[in-house]
This record gives sequence, structure tokens and C-alpha cells, in this order.
Amino acid sequence: MIQSMTGFGKSVVELPHKKITVEIKSLNSKQLDLSTRIPQQYRELEMEIRSEIARRLERGKVDFLVYSESIGKGTSAQINVPVLEGYYQQVKEASEKLGIAMPEDCFSILLRLPDALSTDSQEIDETEINALKKAVDEAITHLEEFRIQEGAMLQHLFEEKIANIAQLLKEVEPYEKERIEKIKGRIIDALTKIDNFDYDKNRFEQEMIFYIEKLDINEEKHRLDNHLKYFLETMQAGKGQGKKLGFISQEMGREINTLGSKSNQAEMQRIVVRMKDELEQIKEQVLNVM
Repeated sequence: MIQSMTGFGKSVVELPHKKITVEIKSLNSKQLDLSTRIPQQYRELEMEIRSEIARRLERGKVDFLVYSESIGKGTSAQINVPVLEGYYQQVKEASEKLGIAMPEDCFSILLRLPDALSTDSQEIDETEINALKKAVDEAITHLEEFRIQEGAMLQHLFEEKIANIAQLLKEVEPYEKERIEKIKGRIIDALTKIDNFDYDKNRFEQEMIFYIEKLDINEEKHRLDNHLKYFLETMQAGKGQGKKLGFISQEMGREINTLGSKSNQAEMQRIVVRMKDELEQIKEQVLNVM
């Protein structure tokens, strides 16, 4: 079964004093276009994470996000008391020198000044590393499951559109012989309206056969039928068939266009227009197939 490139996955793991959240989403793209946002403390694992994403997702415009937050009483941010003392002395001296009263909420102002809070870049232990890896794995798995579900919907759509084109191809048949007779009749009628015009009937028949052969659509019908079957067979091969399905749909388009140029009959041209409409819907969605 085919897979879609569109997907979303999320995982949350909790440690005694920290919660780690991983989110990943993907859209269609010809290649893997990976964008990551990872906190500084996990940077050493970034290359390993990127490699795992590339191995499992293969294609798509992928946005990957990791964020962590402290829970409970534990926090990595600390009030930098010596810095606050220095700021306070400066504010007090400036107040006395300028004759301006000290602000009422001096402490809250001091906390907003540069370096008033310090964050220690603590080493992450093995427990936290394993927790992060677990969250990454779960998020990617959820995205893969999403892709499979979307792929099943796409496959159902493609099967429906291919069946519609195959049915329209059968509807062409009744008009084929009728079309040839009409063309032949129009040419003969035009010739008879020319005054005193004489022509070699044998030569006329030869030219007519040559002209009708140029309008024959049996080869186009046969090739289009083969392309429809090949499209269905390729879908059964599973994921990684998106580009091939795109190529097959292009070949289907060439045969349908040739049918239209050779049809030379209103009813057949209307059928060809309906074929093109069905194929266009396939082409739009095949861009999202892995």
C-alpha cells in the first residue's frame, strides 16, 4: 500500500523534574527537506536524530521540534544574587546623586536587568538521553501511522479515478466506426459539390485508407489501458512509488491527449475531456505520495 508524505506525530515523556515534548510534521516535497529546532542541551544528539528521521521518512518537507520544561520545584534558572547586589548599589547611588526617589518595586526591576537570572547548562544524564530518544521514536512512529492512513485514502481515490478512466475508454468504442463513416461521407459530399470534378475512385480509396489509418486510435487505446493497469500494479508495491506513479500519469496524459487530437468527433472529444478531468485529479494527489 502506498503512503502519503503528509503526516504529524507528537510524543511527551516526563522525568521527575522535566517534561520533554517532541513534535514532527511533514508535507510533500521532491526530496527530504528537514528543519529542526532542538534546545541547546540536546545539541550533541542532533546529528543522530537527523539521521534517524532521514532513514525512516525518506522524503517530505519535515519540521522537527523538541522543547523541554521544568516541572515541580526543580528549575535550571537561578537568581544571580551578587549581580543584583551590584545593580542595587548603583541604583541607590544614582538616586542619591540625582535626588530621585528609589522606585517602589525596585526588586522586580532588578530581576529584569541583564544577567539577573543565570541558567546553568547542566550535563544531561543517560536517563534524560534515553527519554529523549524514546520521545523521538514515538513521534516518528505516530507520523508514519498517519502517513499510512493518508496513503490508504489516496489509494482508494486513485483506484476510483483509474476505474473511471477505464470506463470512459470503453465508452469511446461505439463512436469509432461511426466517426470514420461520417468523415468519409463528408469528404465524398464535398467532392460531389465541385462542378465538373472528376477523380480516380481507386486513388481516392487509397488516399482515404491512408487518411483513416492516421486517425486510428487502437494503439493509443491499448497503451492507455496498459498504463492504467501498470498504475494499479505499482501502487501495490508499497511506499516509495510516488515518483514512478507520477511518470505513469504523465504517460497516461500523452495517450489521452493523442486520443483527443485524433478523435475528430464531438462525442469522443467530450469523453476525452472527462478523462483529462479524472487524470488531473490523479496528478494533483500523486505529488503527495511517498
